[in-house]
Amino acid sequence: MPTDCIDYRELPQFSELIRDYLDQKASVQPLYHRYPSLSHFEAQCQEKAAHYSTALRNGLVIEWRRQYEGFTLSEATEAHLNALHEPTTFTITTGHQLNLFTGPVFFWYKIISVINLCKSLQKTYPHYRFVPVYWMATEDHDFEEIQSFRWGDEKITWETSQQGAVGRFVLDASFEGVRNRINTVFPDSERGHYLKALFHASYAEGRTLAKATRYLVHQLFDKEGLLIFDGDQTWGKTAFLPYALREIHEQITYKTNQETLERMSSYKAQVNPRELNLFYLESGIRERLIREGDWIIRHDSGIRYALEDFERLCETQPDCLSPNVLLRPLYQEIVLPNLAYIGGGGEIAYWLQLKTQFQQFEVPFPMLILRNAVLHATAKQAKKAAKLGVSFADLFLSTSALRTRVVQTIQTVHYDFTAQKKLLQEQFAALEKLAVQTDPSFMGAVKAQTQKQLKGLEHLEKRLLRAEKKKHEVHLNAVEALQLELFPSRGLQERSVNFSSFYLAYGPEWITRLYAELDPLHPYFSVMVWE
Repeated sequence: MPTDCIDYRELPQFSELIRDYLDQKASVQPLYHRYPSLSHFEAQCQEKAAHYSTALRNGLVIEWRRQYEGFTLSEATEAHLNALHEPTTFTITTGHQLNLFTGPVFFWYKIISVINLCKSLQKTYPHYRFVPVYWMATEDHDFEEIQSFRWGDEKITWETSQQGAVGRFVLDASFEGVRNRINTVFPDSERGHYLKALFHASYAEGRTLAKATRYLVHQLFDKEGLLIFDGDQTWGKTAFLPYALREIHEQITYKTNQETLERMSSYKAQVNPRELNLFYLESGIRERLIREGDWIIRHDSGIRYALEDFERLCETQPDCLSPNVLLRPLYQEIVLPNLAYIGGGGEIAYWLQLKTQFQQFEVPFPMLILRNAVLHATAKQAKKAAKLGVSFADLFLSTSALRTRVVQTIQTVHYDFTAQKKLLQEQFAALEKLAVQTDPSFMGAVKAQTQKQLKGLEHLEKRLLRAEKKKHEVHLNAVEALQLELFPSRGLQERSVNFSSFYLAYGPEWITRLYAELDPLHPYFSVMVWE
């Protein structure tokens, strides 16, 4: 079962910012602290150890044990919790939304990237301990993004009227339709029965979505020692409170991001900061906060607090504050002894906006690592690609670009007018010299004629290419059909297909192979071919 590796930098799905980051270009270097290589982790460990107190360590373990009450822990998980008391133990973290049944399959690639990096670090630095962490995005309130997962061409969706932080949503009677659908869609086979049992055990009636997700992820990754953290609690918010109050008074995130975005002007901003990057959180409510003079206003309800009154409220109820996407990373790095964050291209892009913010708050900035990515293909699809003369890398192109690439490969007569364009430009350059010597007023006419002739050649080239595409329409349609098999709705497979499809097709071997082959310190898109 071969695996192809495609460099991320060759693929159009990755932004110019991410490609330049992977190339460590000078334009991006001011945006990160240390580039993620094994040799840089020693210095990261020393820096984090100097900024992370014993009191935080002990409080973290107590909080984590509270979150795991009622769970049976594997030896690996228990060992990791105990090790966190020691100043030589550090975490590697990824974060993700509470997608139904893990949502798109790239969730797995994130988690396994974290676990595998910890194993690599343990071999390289045996005098330290490295703990993999999944940070649950329990405080998000964009329910539409997480309420479904795909099964084939169908979306299995939870419809509920609950609002606020999604981690607090209760699996009430509205969830029963999802459970019934699971019984219908998963087949009556050994693998199907495993998935049904896993789903029902995780999404038990009366649980919150946060607890259901913890149960599910714990069942899947406990044996590897993965620790699951829920930031929606009092201990973490108490540690975060001094930073949140500075944010309210000084608007550090807004100011530092504005400066960074100016330096990043050649790149597209991933997230635009608000003047205040905090939400007000309580049961059923997550409202953006606005500061107007000496007042704090909840955006949706319009409820106003005098600044001093709001500070007192936060000091007595610190969990009423919820960071937004640009403050959550800071919250994470305050409460965890963390060295690196592993995420997708979009996540790394917004983390790259935050280095100056971290410096202002005097919190060490973690290393940023692009997660692993995988495209799964059958041996039949691989043979079909070879027969059609396309590589897997070709199939990542847009449909239009792919069709052009294929035609340029298979055409018997080549309509590349580069040589003719060069000759034309040389001839008109000679005419320009002659025009200058004869009458400079002719220069405009010569240049206009140059552009007219070049456009004429380009137009003819496009017409001939269209004719060639029509000539090979059957072949091109076959290529496009293969692309649609591997890229549902012309998007990345990993962003739509749920892990259950692969588990049913390949069984536990699918998981084993991911652990064996994913390595986040090597930025490649893996193409796994299955018999």
